[in-house]
Amino acid sequence: MPIVNYKERNGIILQLGIIGMPMVGKTTIFELLTEGASKAHAGGGKANTAMARIPDERIDYLSKMYKPKKTTYAQMEVVDIPGLSPGAERSSSVFLDNVRRADALLMVIRVFDNPSVPIFGDSINPIKSIETINYELLLSDLDLIERRIERINGNKKKNQMQEELEVLERLQAALEDEKPLSSVELNDKQKELLLSYQFLTIKPVLVCLNMSEEHMHSHDFPQRDEVLSYCKQRNLPVIEMSAAIEREIAELDEEEKQLFLEDMNIDEAGIIKISRSMYERLGLISFFTVGEDEVKAWTVEKGAIARRAAGKIHSDIERGFIRAEVVEYKDLKELGSMTAVKEKGLFRLEGKEYTVKDGDIVHFRFNV
Repeated sequence: MPIVNYKERNGIILQLGIIGMPMVGKTTIFELLTEGASKAHAGGGKANTAMARIPDERIDYLSKMYKPKKTTYAQMEVVDIPGLSPGAERSSSVFLDNVRRADALLMVIRVFDNPSVPIFGDSINPIKSIETINYELLLSDLDLIERRIERINGNKKKNQMQEELEVLERLQAALEDEKPLSSVELNDKQKELLLSYQFLTIKPVLVCLNMSEEHMHSHDFPQRDEVLSYCKQRNLPVIEMSAAIEREIAELDEEEKQLFLEDMNIDEAGIIKISRSMYERLGLISFFTVGEDEVKAWTVEKGAIARRAAGKIHSDIERGFIRAEVVEYKDLKELGSMTAVKEKGLFRLEGKEYTVKDGDIVHFRFNV
């Protein structure tokens, strides 16, 4: 695993689906990620979609250095998926349809206690909420696999589909054991057999525990140890944050933000952690192009070679690739100028098979 990674749309723009039960703070987090791009929810049980930039202090620094006409951050598409109401057929259908289109999922789980916000269910129970959402995803995948196995068994050319059938039966067994498909080890050939499927439990998931201000001060909440242990056992990375506090932070200027974070004993805003963690979960990195016209972050898969990275900028650059001029961001920041970097011998010329690293500042030479 993964059977599939993410979709390419206009280069690499991943779609992050925000999921959870009703009234858990999903829409607040959506608005924070998209910087208020769409304050009004779509309503009517429909998903709300907007673009979000990926905060990156490296882009901030490079922009101050080059003072470009334009600064462009990496982006992701964020979808606020209507809350899941178990047992409500329409709710589950809308929920699953939107999850199917997402590349990665941010599962927002309520741990805050606020009398003015209704509780969905009998009580605030983070583990039960995670289990309920995962169960919906598991059932959807199981239904898809069972129907496909039935069709293969009824096909006259069944013998030609034996490999696919064996893989599907393995996946079926995992799901019946309440294990996500991401836990099943498959080789490249087996993954290729399943590329046409839209499985849900292979998608990278990040759990966001939405805490109260009091919880953030104490760095604790009821059942915290149990919840963190549960997630660790299931390879579910966790971010603890307070959407209410993040909303306050978003309204401050940069200096006030830093003072506020220090006062709250928060090392980094939760919204930044979410963006960075989703990149890591999808195996993505950023390289940069710089100049007076524009400082820009480009997204590629971890392990991408220089020629492929060049193609993210323009197909002509990939086709006519000659070499890549590469400087590491950390070297430029430490030495303060490109001239100093060159004097230290840290300016490199790399060929088309060079593996681009996260934070590389690259200028491509090409001829078409």
